[in-house]
Amino acid sequence: MKILGIDPGLAIVGYGLIDYKMPRFTTLSYGAVTTPAGTSTPKRLEMIYNGIEEIIKLYRPDELAIEELFFNTNRTTAIEVAEARGVILLCAQNNGVRIFEYTPLQVKQAVVGYGKAEKKQVILMVKTLLKLEKTPKLDDTADALAIAICHAHTGCSKIRDYFNN
Repeated sequence: MKILGIDPGLAIVGYGLIDYKMPRFTTLSYGAVTTPAGTSTPKRLEMIYNGIEEIIKLYRPDELAIEELFFNTNRTTAIEVAEARGVILLCAQNNGVRIFEYTPLQVKQAVVGYGKAEKKQVILMVKTLLKLEKTPKLDDTADALAIAICHAHTGCSKIRDYFNN
């Protein structure tokens, strides 16, 4: 099963694409869709949609796993991330990709085994589980790969298939 993990943002959308055949992972691609500061929000959202759609059309993922929003103190940033996230969800929906959502706590629990793990621990586990030679440059990319791994560990279970039939 091909899983596209997404860490949403307005300036940087991290993505990680893995193929999961229990119990093995194959890393297919990872990186980021970036939008330049100073560009209007509608234009940035269009760039995000187009960038994610390009990835979907190129790799044809079976499912998309995306991080749910965690509201911190900066409401302006949260609104911008929510807008970007909405565009990503629309893109997946328009392209027939099934969507699954996970909280940061769920991702850390699935990848590290501890829901309050530090970012460094998550990145190290992503590198280890996917047998990457180097750590992904951007935290957003490592987070997207972690979200894909989380979905592979939790969303791809036989139990889910049993209840969906």
